[in-house]
Parts: sequence; C-alpha cells; structure tokens
Amino acid sequence: MKTSGCIFLLLTLLGGTADAYAADGPSGEVGVGVGYQPYDPSASRYETVPLPYFDLDWGDVSLNTDDGLTWSAFNVDGWSAGPFINYLSGRDADGSLRGLRDVSDMAELGGFVQYSPAEFWRVYAQLGQAVGGGGGQGGVLGQVGGELGYPLGLGIIGSSQLAAHFADARQMSTFFGVSDSEAQASGISSYKASGGFQSVTLTQNFDFPLAEHWSLVASASWTHLLGSAAHSSIVREQGDVNQGSVQTAISYKF
Repeated sequence: MKTSGCIFLLLTLLGGTADAYAADGPSGEVGVGVGYQPYDPSASRYETVPLPYFDLDWGDVSLNTDDGLTWSAFNVDGWSAGPFINYLSGRDADGSLRGLRDVSDMAELGGFVQYSPAEFWRVYAQLGQAVGGGGGQGGVLGQVGGELGYPLGLGIIGSSQLAAHFADARQMSTFFGVSDSEAQASGISSYKASGGFQSVTLTQNFDFPLAEHWSLVASASWTHLLGSAAHSSIVREQGDVNQGSVQTAISYKF
C-alpha cells in the first residue's frame, strides 16, 4: 500500500489544529504492524504489507488508521458530525490485471454523522467524494455501520464491527469496470459497472496488553462483494466475491 504520502498529509492537517488543543495534547495509540490483505477491491491477488497504526484523539479531532482524519464539529448528547479526509489506495495494473488501466491513489473528502452514547458502541454513516484520480477515476462512496466493544478478561478488549459500503457508477467503474479496449489488452471480458451497494464487511478486533503502555492489536475481516462489484468480470475471472484480511501491530499508548 502507498500510505506514506497520505499519512504525511493527515499528520500535517492534524498539526494545523495544535494551537486549539495545545494545553492537553493528543492521546491514544501509535504503532507499526503488518497485514495480509487483498491487493485491490476485486482481490485479484493477496499481499503482505507493512502498516502504520494510529488511534489518536486531540479534542474534537481524531486520526484513525481506518477512518482517517475526522473533526467532530458538532458533538452533543452522544451525537457527533463533521468533515473527514481519508486515503484510498490505488491499483497498478500488473500481473493478472495487466492490460487494465492503473488506478491512482486518491483522497476521500466528505462528512460523517455518528451516535455513540457510550465509549464501547457506536452507529455511523459517512459519505465522501474520491478526488485526485486521473482519467475520470473517482466518484461518490460511503458506508453505514456499527461497532460494539466489550472486555474479554485479563485486560483484553474486543470489538466487532459491521459495515455496508456503497458507491456511484463512476467510483464502481474505477475498480470494477472493463472497457472494450481494456478487454482486448487484458483478456478479461468487458464489463460496465453500475452504482449501488459494493460490499458488506465484518471485522473482529482485539487489544492484548503486553506491558505498561504497550499492546498487541489484531484484527480479522471478512468482506462479501455485492451487486455490480460481485458481478464484475474482473472478480469472476481473476478475483473473489468473498475476501479476507488480517492485520496485527504493536502499539504504544500515551
């Protein structure tokens, strides 16, 4: 994954809020780990990649590995809402995807609303626009979901998350469409993708204490493609409708 540019951008934006929260400073976890996950949304192949880990709060600003940089501009009685910026990994059309077009790394800009009356559970929705892609790439995408956390004993904390992802036709075509010229070059059947629900993902997370301030965090996810994504010729001929991933990291709490 090409994460370094995105992390630099997110940290720069987070640093821009420092004056507002200088008295308290950030709190949370940072670390580094490794993941085994699909190379692209079609799961044309899997790869093992190094991954940064962030779960930071600084007043109403949060930086999270999964959710990106968020600002809770509205925060009352468990309800919060505001803007966010996140990173969308692109795709190099090589290997089994040779002949398709490359997909640029992009940023997702949008807004979210969340209800979390207690720290251990939340329901949320977000909607964003993928920007920075070339050749008509990018589009509207979002998700709705919920997460529940719970103690498992011996200081171990678990959480389960279920999310449904959707995208418009342009965004779906970016990763799942195959033009006639791409079909000739790649040998993958041409396919015109349409908008709608793209996938549903179930994620199980664990936080194991190791020592004071140190933890081992781990997660496992299962994703099932839906609708136009599931019917894509890329998925049918080179990928998989059912996909899995695992990540683990050593984190430092402060």
